[in-house]
Amino acid sequence: MTPNQTIPNPSTEPTLIVAIGAGNRMRTYMHFVETHPDIVRLVAVVEPDPVRRNDMADRFGVPENMRFAHYRDFFATPVKADAVMICTPENEHYWPCMLALDAGYHILLEKPIAQTYDQCLQIARKARDKGKIVSICHVLRYHPLFIKIKELVDSGTYGRIISINHTEEVGIDRDTHSYVRGIMNREKESNPMLLAKCCHDLDFLLWICGAGCSRVSSFGSLLWFRGENAPEGSADRCVDCSIEHKCPYSAIDLYKRRREWISNFIPAPGQTVDDVIQQQLDNGIYGRCVYRCDNDVVDNQIVTMQMDNGMLISLAINVFTQRDCRNIAIKMTEGEITCNGSIVEARHFKSRQTTTFDFTYLKRIKFHGGADIELVADFINAVRNPGTRIQTEIDGALETHRIIFEAERSRHTGQTLSLTPICG
Repeated sequence: MTPNQTIPNPSTEPTLIVAIGAGNRMRTYMHFVETHPDIVRLVAVVEPDPVRRNDMADRFGVPENMRFAHYRDFFATPVKADAVMICTPENEHYWPCMLALDAGYHILLEKPIAQTYDQCLQIARKARDKGKIVSICHVLRYHPLFIKIKELVDSGTYGRIISINHTEEVGIDRDTHSYVRGIMNREKESNPMLLAKCCHDLDFLLWICGAGCSRVSSFGSLLWFRGENAPEGSADRCVDCSIEHKCPYSAIDLYKRRREWISNFIPAPGQTVDDVIQQQLDNGIYGRCVYRCDNDVVDNQIVTMQMDNGMLISLAINVFTQRDCRNIAIKMTEGEITCNGSIVEARHFKSRQTTTFDFTYLKRIKFHGGADIELVADFINAVRNPGTRIQTEIDGALETHRIIFEAERSRHTGQTLSLTPICG
């Protein structure tokens, strides 16, 4: 637990929460609920997919009349609860959040906040007006590796930051699953990848540098996963493809042979996971050829920022890699701090000493090395203890989102944009 996350008195009544959205993210966050029944209790589930809705509701003993297919049905029904957790698709964050604030609930909101900066501001303003917590799920602030980097920067041992180079190694399997075949593959229906995947990263960068952004530029495109790059002999679906056996992006290989990225393939009663995999390969979105999808999200992007103290930051999205991690190089006046996946090294110029921190063990700990659970704990603690400081309240996330929206405007216009100080 972080210093703010003291477990409340177990003799008090549990905090009542509602799950809006029952996909992978919500199922992860529910592990805190499952292991702390004396602190928090799930009282309602909102999810359009009946299999997911009933699976979660059955798991927590939620009665039939507290299972809703749409969030508007839920908000039309008086439900006694303290907070809602919103993990809907990204284009469905704004309205359930605004309705939840009107109904008087605190909110844990999966990132990103919303699809436009104006919507982000509206949510933040309403939260202030209503006196409610809206916590954004920027999970890196709860991750031991990134907390250690923050501690090293703040220690003063290595001087001031001059520049940061940060690479988000998305990983080819994650990309083809989520951003080529999956539900996050179109900017209008979901969000640009920079917002959908990397608002974690930009939040972390702003967190450690402690400065605002004065200028931003970005370049990126959908370069490879396009119809004109489809190899000869390929087909619309992997199950019909004559060259599937040698394709590095094969859905059959990913889901059926390796059985990876199948956690969202939830079987209906009477089905097995194998049944769902085969249905997806035969008819679902996840069985499509990567060159013949309806995707328009970038597969490569670079963002550069000049901060208001002169510091320079670059953020690169790298899809074409088997790695799924983050690489960071922080150049400072008296030393440097680097992170290569799970290893953090801090080098001091004067002493010539290098201190190494190995976080490889976190790979064995579920839920982002336990950070997802810490995030929920922080939120529940703040709900139960008014006035408690929370790491990721919405006001602190506004600058992150604003920079991303401006970076996307730069990418589409080819301009380097100047940013005025934030005004919420």
